[in-house]
Amino acid sequence: MGADTPSGTGICDGRVVVVTGAGRGLGRAHALAFAAEGARVVVNDLGVGLDGSPGAAGGPARQVAEKGAEEVAEEVAEEIRTAGGEAVAHTGDVATTEGASSLVRTALDAYGRLDTLVNNAGFLRDRMLVNLDEDDWDAVVRVHLKGHFLPLKHAVAHWRAEAKAGRVPRARIVNTSSGAGLSGSVGQGNYSAAKAGIIGLTLVAAAETARYGVQVNAIAPAARTRMTETAFARAMAAPDDGFDAMAPENVSPLVVWLGSAASEGVTGRVFETEGGRIAVMDGWRPGPAADKGSRWAPAEVGGAVLRLLAQAPPPTAVHGT
Repeated sequence: MGADTPSGTGICDGRVVVVTGAGRGLGRAHALAFAAEGARVVVNDLGVGLDGSPGAAGGPARQVAEKGAEEVAEEVAEEIRTAGGEAVAHTGDVATTEGASSLVRTALDAYGRLDTLVNNAGFLRDRMLVNLDEDDWDAVVRVHLKGHFLPLKHAVAHWRAEAKAGRVPRARIVNTSSGAGLSGSVGQGNYSAAKAGIIGLTLVAAAETARYGVQVNAIAPAARTRMTETAFARAMAAPDDGFDAMAPENVSPLVVWLGSAASEGVTGRVFETEGGRIAVMDGWRPGPAADKGSRWAPAEVGGAVLRLLAQAPPPTAVHGT
């Protein structure tokens, strides 16, 4: 499934997998990796530019001709088919009800089932907060957060119906957060907020859908894509040891495993992954605490808080500081 994709072991044989934003970068790598493991893949992509504008497919690292949505998604589907796999393209906007519902229908119409949803679609409109327009806030939160919620909703509706009919699925959802969602990123207030929201959505969805045979996890990947070319400019040079730690293909094995039946029992988790590294993220947990047993006076709160902070580990640094 491409020069950078190893031959598979069949961990996803028979499964039908939907990947949003699969025309390039991480999504493309995921789609190819699932296909290499025997999955039939629905390749979703709108074919938009880095900032979500239509008809601007290229980026600094990939000077390509402008392409429409059909070309971008179909190219990846054709790449899978040429390698002997099965794939169809979907070009709907997954941040709309119609686009998300048609995404699920495409899988069912083409292959008669749906087993795994990988929410990956997104774009950037970076600005410092004082320069961030309302439209840029809305557009980024829409594609990342609403673009996760609506496909998740329609996929789970299908799986709930299956469970109620006595056909409990072994369904999987893999959401895509970011280090920006875990600790923030200067100049990316809209993106950081959306990616943090995806983590909250993941936790709720995992709790609500377990009864229907659905597992929901999230990844916070670091890889070289159109969205990270500037941030990872230093890592774009050819590595001395032959291992490209920033290649998006490094992230896909974890996504494929989480999207397979082999991940049984793993749900409601967030994984950070980069190069050959995988880390389970702990999230917010109670730290040092003080309980007076009655209401605090404002003048005494400061001393208590400072004592607690002295006992607590320092916060993770915001990216870019």
